[in-house]
Amino acid sequence: MQTWLSTTENSDFSIHNLPYGIFSTLQKPAKRVGVAIGAYIIDMHEVQSLGFLDNMNLPTGIFKCSFLNDFIALGKGVTNDVRQTLQELLKADNPVFNMQVGVLCPQQDAVMHLPVQIGDYTDFYSSIEHATNVGIMFRDPANALLPNWKHMPIGYHGRASSIVVSGTNITRPCGQTKADADASPTFQASKQLDFELEIGFIVGKETVLGERIDTQKAEDYIFGLVLFNDWSARDIQKWEYVPLGPFLGKNFGSSISAWVVPLEALETFRVETPAQDTPVLPYLEFEGLKNYDVQLEVAIQPEHASETIVSKSNFKYMYWNMAQQLAHHTINGCNIRIGDMYASGTISGQTPDSYGSMLELAWKGTKPVLMNDGTTRTFLQDGDTVVMKGYCEKNGIRVGFGEVRGKILPAQKFEKKHN
Repeated sequence: MQTWLSTTENSDFSIHNLPYGIFSTLQKPAKRVGVAIGAYIIDMHEVQSLGFLDNMNLPTGIFKCSFLNDFIALGKGVTNDVRQTLQELLKADNPVFNMQVGVLCPQQDAVMHLPVQIGDYTDFYSSIEHATNVGIMFRDPANALLPNWKHMPIGYHGRASSIVVSGTNITRPCGQTKADADASPTFQASKQLDFELEIGFIVGKETVLGERIDTQKAEDYIFGLVLFNDWSARDIQKWEYVPLGPFLGKNFGSSISAWVVPLEALETFRVETPAQDTPVLPYLEFEGLKNYDVQLEVAIQPEHASETIVSKSNFKYMYWNMAQQLAHHTINGCNIRIGDMYASGTISGQTPDSYGSMLELAWKGTKPVLMNDGTTRTFLQDGDTVVMKGYCEKNGIRVGFGEVRGKILPAQKFEKKHN
């Protein structure tokens, strides 16, 4: 499938992709829905205003919104039709779209915004390599995985309000930390700030309280995927996580990519889920190809220096797939809502260069990672920018996620106020 629009061979945003996002420009400051194609954004409000979507009877102004939620709520029958119509309009033998003024906006002229209004956020822990590495470092190397890990997708409820779009700076968090040799904790800025390489999926269909979703129908409830950086303060997390799990070590910020790749755009890249060697309960059984071959990389760019690629991993490594995650999340009748976000958990592979966090790459600080400027990292420093990228490629078809980036700012000073 070829397009009349000039795109580079390795563009993430091919005609096979067409991801959705929310953008604005200086000339048009109101937020609106856009679709990425090559180096451009298709202004979907303009497309609707020009009558190209009249046969769909879409609500007036559906694309002049601050979030994708209202559009997603129309259902996959509608959103898939819109995507397929755009593909027809962009085909090389259909130049009429090219003649319309105001439809295309250069991406470099746009400001991207958080694509969805996120009501709830759940973070999973679904990479067996990552879970094993953490277990080896902090528990018994001979029994790295906890007894429940191979029986269900482990997850926790995170903070939706602090999820931000790519390009948003992240302030180094402060909190309680406690060294092993100390008798009591101290309050300080985190000294072990980390990234976690993840992919998130966005709910596109609601359920009512008490309803369950089985693994075969789970993908009907997934609208699309984004890159996800689950920033983590390891020293704060270590002291607080027993007995209830992550809290301040996680909720200071999470970053997502600006473009939401529709699940349908990834159909070509389905692969088998890695072998699950422990029998699961019937509600977690599944059929078919439920993992996706998404190539991932992480780079660290120190301030005033070039970036260094520190990790290359792949979404296909996940032990628990998205269908199992959603089935487990709703097996107790928990209802889900449009715009809810679910993150995969850190995506690590079997080799050291495929680990998805500094905790693993520097192996708890014992193996410093060399940067291109000659400095080393065990954890992130102020001024560092972390850039994550992801794409699929097969048989000449490329579908990418763009990037998610964030720069670390110094911690805010804490001053005790006196009455």
